[in-house]
Amino acid sequence: MELKALHEYAAKEGIRLFDLKFTDLVSMWQHFTQPMAQLDEHAIEYGIGFDGSSIRGFQAINESDMVLIPDLSTAVKDPFSKDTVSIICDINDPISKQRYSRDPRYVAEKAEKYLKESGIGDAAYFGPEAEFFVFDDVRYRVGSHESFYFVDSAEGAWNTGRVEEGGNLGYKPRHKEGYFPVAPTDSLQELRNEMVETLMKSGIDVECHHHEVSTAGQCEIDMRYNTLVRTADNVMMYKYIVRNVARKHGKTVTFMPKPLFGDNGSGMHVHQSIWKGGKNLFSGNEYAGLSKLALYYIGGILAHAPALAAICSPTTNSYKRLVPGFEAPVNLVYSKRNRSAAIRIPMYADSPKSKRIEYRSPDPSCNPYLALSALLMAGLDGIKRKIEPGAPTDTNLYELPAKETANIKSLPTSLPSALAALEADHGFLLEGGVFTDDLIETWVDYKREKEEALVRLRPHPYEYYLYFDV
Repeated sequence: MELKALHEYAAKEGIRLFDLKFTDLVSMWQHFTQPMAQLDEHAIEYGIGFDGSSIRGFQAINESDMVLIPDLSTAVKDPFSKDTVSIICDINDPISKQRYSRDPRYVAEKAEKYLKESGIGDAAYFGPEAEFFVFDDVRYRVGSHESFYFVDSAEGAWNTGRVEEGGNLGYKPRHKEGYFPVAPTDSLQELRNEMVETLMKSGIDVECHHHEVSTAGQCEIDMRYNTLVRTADNVMMYKYIVRNVARKHGKTVTFMPKPLFGDNGSGMHVHQSIWKGGKNLFSGNEYAGLSKLALYYIGGILAHAPALAAICSPTTNSYKRLVPGFEAPVNLVYSKRNRSAAIRIPMYADSPKSKRIEYRSPDPSCNPYLALSALLMAGLDGIKRKIEPGAPTDTNLYELPAKETANIKSLPTSLPSALAALEADHGFLLEGGVFTDDLIETWVDYKREKEEALVRLRPHPYEYYLYFDV
C-alpha cells in the first residue's frame, strides 16, 4: 500500500494511530505507536528512531540510536485496536544508512535474495504448523522460602475430581488422547474459530484448525504456505492474534515447547519447497515422488541438523520435548508418511504442486525469520554440494530395538550441545552474507548466558518466566 492510499484508508476507517512492530533477536515482537500525521514521506525515507540498546541482542548503550523503516506493504488494521493500523518495520543504522545485520527480518530477506542469485530457484515456500497450549491459570514464583510453577486448564486430565462451578461435567481429554475429539471434549472450538476469523481479517490465509494430542488445551491452527519473509511475518502476527484472542476470553496462550510433563509438547513442523518459473523443483521421479534436487535439499538439512537445532529449537525447554526414546522427531532420517522421522514427505496428494518436505524438529519458541532462513541455507548447501541423504527409513523408529537404531544419528539432547554444534558448523549460514559472524556470536553468547543462569537457579520456575513470551 502506498502512503497516500494508506492515509485515505485511515481517514475512511477512522484510524488515528499507527503501530510500528519489529522483532528482536530472541523472537519477541516489539512496538511503539504514533499519530497518523507523523507517518509521512520523511518517516518512510529516513525512518523513525528508537533505542536499540534496550532491545535484546541489539546495540550497546554507547551506540544505541537506531531507526525503523516502515514496510507499508505489511500495513493492516490492528485487530485489537479499532483506531490503529499495524506496520512491520525494517531496521537501519542511522550513521551508515545501511540495513542492520542483526535485524532478523533482514536475514530472511538476504536468504531470499541468495536463493535467487544462486540460480537454483526464484522462490522458497514455507508452511509452518505452530502448536500452542491454552491455559486458564499460570503462576510461578521464586523466593527465599519457596519455588514453584503451576499451570491449569479446565480441560486438564487432572481435574476430573475437581469441584467446579455448576458442577464438573467431565469431558476432559486424557493424556495423549486430545487429537481431533469433537465438542464437548474439545471445549476450544469456538475460541479457535474466533482466532481463525481474526487471522483471515488480518490477511493471513488459514487451512484448518483442531485440538492437538495433549490434554489441557493443546491446539493447532495451520496457516497457508507463503514466501520466506511473508511466512515469518505471518508467524509473528499469528502469535499476536492467538494470544490476544485468548486473553479477551480470560485465557492465556503459550508457545513453550514443553509446558507439561508426561504429555506431548508443541512443535512447529515446517513444510518447505523451492520453485522456479512457476514450477515446483521438489517434484520428480525419485523416492516418494521427489526430485533429485529435493533429496539433496534433505541431505543438507540432515547434515546440518545439530547446528540447526540451536536456531530452530533454541531454548532449554526445547530439549524437554526433543527427548530420545519418546514421541519426538529426533531421528535424523527421512521417510514418506512416517512421523517418527525428522523429515517426513507428505503423501496426501500426487499433484506436483503439492510435493514438499516437512521438517518436524523445530518448535514455536524459535525466531521464524532466523529459523526459516537457516533451513533454506542448509537445504541450498545440500543442493550445491550434492549431499546424499542416505536411504529412507520407512519403519516406526519408536518401536525398533536399540541395536537397530544405534547407527541412526539424532539431534543434540541439550541447548549447550546444540550451541556447540552451531559454533563448529555455521559456514553454510554465512554464504552470500545471509548470516554474519557477529550475529552467530551474539546468538550463541546470549543463549549460553541464559542457559547458564537457569542452571544456577535450579530448582526454579523461571522457564515459565523466560519462555512465556516466545
